[in-house]
Parts: sequence; structure tokens; C-alpha cells
Amino acid sequence: MCGRLSQYRGIHDFVAVLSIPDALINHVGDAPLGRYNAAPTTALAVLHQHEQRVHADNLRWGWRPHWAKDRAAPINARVEKVAHGPFFRAIWRQRLIVPVDNWFEWVDAEDKSRQPWLIRRADHAPVFCAAIGQLPTPGAEARDDDGFVIITADSAGGMLDIHDRRPVVFCAELVHEWLDPATPVERAEQMLLFEGDSSENFAWHKVGKAVGNARNQGASLILEQP
Repeated sequence: MCGRLSQYRGIHDFVAVLSIPDALINHVGDAPLGRYNAAPTTALAVLHQHEQRVHADNLRWGWRPHWAKDRAAPINARVEKVAHGPFFRAIWRQRLIVPVDNWFEWVDAEDKSRQPWLIRRADHAPVFCAAIGQLPTPGAEARDDDGFVIITADSAGGMLDIHDRRPVVFCAELVHEWLDPATPVERAEQMLLFEGDSSENFAWHKVGKAVGNARNQGASLILEQP
């Protein structure tokens, strides 16, 4: 998965399909998020659960443990290693959802340039990406190393033509179970390995190369190109 995604609708539009029993604790505001071309280190809206309530907070995309300061902060974690490797051990139990509209991938074109593609759900519904991260508990002070990583899996099926990795995406029914701190870690790992949405639920199209510059924003970036 390349490091670029869109998160432009409002947080209430994202969570409308989740049937949250209690009101969302919303710290990201009610306006459309407006991020058409979000890059790593950007603060993105994430969902997490604390004391039976779902919270929406802004959190930096990228995280590394305190003992790995000599390397760049990863933005993704491979599903094959995230549950058992030492690197993400400190945040493996801190499960998040990153709600997005789409993400972008780049592939080699016939003219040897890099062609960007947009990938989203075929029905244009919100994409709920599984993630883990470090964030303060409500009311606590934020830390300099707070952040999150999106969990990725092999791109089985037709999406392999675009890229060999993709986010693990959950349907709305599984979002609550993933967020619930009471869900055992063994169950969480099984969800990642076997219950993510299949490639058949997604569609993709070419977009203009302006998306390659993270300073560019706006709805024109997601329009289909011939």
C-alpha cells in the first residue's frame, strides 16, 4: 500500500453506517474533513473505543517504538507479522479504525512513468481500515510519539494488478468487534487474517498525476482519467 489516501467526507458520514448505540465522542469537528490527498505524518481522523464509548480523534499517520529512533516511522504494518513481532508489541492491543474514502497506488505505465490509481469500495461506502496505534486516553496529554499504522495484507484477486499490498478493510458489522477492548487478541488476529473485505468489493480507476504532489488538494484529484 502506497502512502496516500483520501478522507474528505465528514466524520458523521463515516460513522452513520455503524449504528453506534451512544453518541459519538467527537473531537474532530462536524465539517467535512476535506483531505483529498493525505500523506504520511498527516493528522487523520481515527475511531477508537474507551469505556464503552466510540471516540473520534485526530492522530498522526506513522508510529515507531521509542527504541527505534534511528529509523523512519512506519505507516503500515504487515498482517503476517503485526501480532507476534516485537516492533509493534507495545501497540498491538490498541486497536483503531481509520475511516477513509479511498486510497491511491502507483504502478509503472507503458511510457515508464508512474500512473496513479484510486481504489475505493465499489458501492462508494466508507472504507474502514484496521489500524493500531498509540494515543492518549481521554483527558490525558498528547505525546510527541503518538501515532498509528494501517494494517495491510496481500492483495488477493484482481487488485493484485494495481499493487501487491492493500489495507485490511472491515465491513461495518466487524468494526465494533475490532474496536472493543474486550475482544481477545487471538480473535483480533483471526479477523485480520480471514475476515477483511475481499477484492471483489472494490473498484479502481486512473487519476491525474497531480495527486503525486501532497500539496495538491481538492475534488479534482479523485476524478477518473482516460
